[in-house]
Amino acid sequence: MKIEKIICNKKQYLDLLILADEQEDMIDKYLENGEMFALYDEELKSICVVTEVDDETCELKNIATYEKYQGKGYGKKIIHYITEYYKGKYKTILVGTGEVPSMMKFYESSEFEKSHYIKNFFVDNYDHSMFAEGIQLIDMVYLKRKL
Repeated sequence: MKIEKIICNKKQYLDLLILADEQEDMIDKYLENGEMFALYDEELKSICVVTEVDDETCELKNIATYEKYQGKGYGKKIIHYITEYYKGKYKTILVGTGEVPSMMKFYESSEFEKSHYIKNFFVDNYDHSMFAEGIQLIDMVYLKRKL
């Protein structure tokens, strides 16, 4: 297994990025300025994009694992990698998500804790209603983790 930083042609990973953020123009807002990492275990399994918020904080903007490989620990491995990678450069890492049970459990098991909400984020920023686990996404919940 290896994780590598992707420097160019980030858009070639759109099929995977869109699993976590289903609107391409939203991905375009952070993709070029973000740092992208890909996890390979013989073949590509997971990807993530991290952006700088300020001198002390970075944000995990997108993390996705191909559906057939979900539940096998690849997401946790890439989170572990990026938290080690950014330790010393930033004090905190944020992640925003819909408040659905599986996502909350995943991030909380990776040592994230609730930070704050952005009211109506999914309604105001996406051109269609978004659902996960049968729950309509309305507010974005932010979680944080100390690095």
